[in-house]
Amino acid sequence: MNNQRGFASDNYAGIHPAVLEAIGNVNQGHQVAYGEDSETERFNSVVKELFGPNAEGFPVFNGTGANVIALQAATKRWEAVVCVESAHIHVDEGGAPEKMAGLKLWTVPSPTGKLTVELAKSQLFDMGVVHRAQPAVISITQTTEMGTLYQPEEIKALADLAHEHGMLLHLDGARLSNAAAALNLSFADFTTNVGVDLVSLGGTKIGALAAEAVIVTNTSTARGKQLADSLPFLRKTSMQLASKMRFVSCQLNALFESGAAVAIANARHANSMADKLYEGITEIAKNNPLVSVPNKAEANAVFPILPSAITEKLQQDYRFYVWNQATGQVRLMCSFDTTDEDVTGLLAKLKELLAN
Repeated sequence: MNNQRGFASDNYAGIHPAVLEAIGNVNQGHQVAYGEDSETERFNSVVKELFGPNAEGFPVFNGTGANVIALQAATKRWEAVVCVESAHIHVDEGGAPEKMAGLKLWTVPSPTGKLTVELAKSQLFDMGVVHRAQPAVISITQTTEMGTLYQPEEIKALADLAHEHGMLLHLDGARLSNAAAALNLSFADFTTNVGVDLVSLGGTKIGALAAEAVIVTNTSTARGKQLADSLPFLRKTSMQLASKMRFVSCQLNALFESGAAVAIANARHANSMADKLYEGITEIAKNNPLVSVPNKAEANAVFPILPSAITEKLQQDYRFYVWNQATGQVRLMCSFDTTDEDVTGLLAKLKELLAN
């Protein structure tokens, strides 16, 4: 067994003890399959607490599944999704939106990982022209693949743009808890309350075993009801319907009940470790022109630029990914179980390698 500590992904972390305990507690007797169980009923109440009284949630196994069925629900066969080039749905899901959902992705470059109204508008043309896949959804990620944060007013501006054009706004929330902790806001403050229509709620990166969910934020509208009505069928045909769903829902409940207490605590810890790592590398960079940190750590990721020879040697002790081969930028991701020793150890090793 490889116990090497890593900064490659918050998916490398184990299962949070509260989640393991919840799975054990639920493993009693029989319950109705496919979501008609007490844990899934309880999760529906948690969703309303977090996202508003008209929200409805649909547990699934993983983030790619959540994104794919959310986008399927929001589009017709001839429609497309607007996102940034670095979006997870474009770069890291193995073509699942295209292969499984048959979607066209209209992408725009963004050095910050954030989509702006101006960037989104660049793809809103030839509306009604049969030769072009019609934009129907704007999809953003919070936090972004570059570790950056959308402020609520930025999300509202994108929601307003989408709705003005008869489109929907989808938010990939694989790290939604890290964003909420960094912004010091409730989930609803930067989703439902600013016009987001669909959310992919991430559980795995914040301590679950295999538990995510699609959230329809407002089923009181005709469009919202249509989304909620279609998702059970799409979840089944996309192989994301758990027979023993209580074991998925209980994980989400452990993380997100009581105002997402466990998830937010986990996120605050991960974010604080990234802050410490960012400060340490920034200090190193002051005395070494070969090292730089072009963008501030806004949640639980740090993106320094290191010499390639140093990166290769550092990876012998700590796992992490090279994010941009051309510039030497790497990604260091902190998780709920990252320790002070992990951070100080990496910083000490980096100093040692640079000194030699």
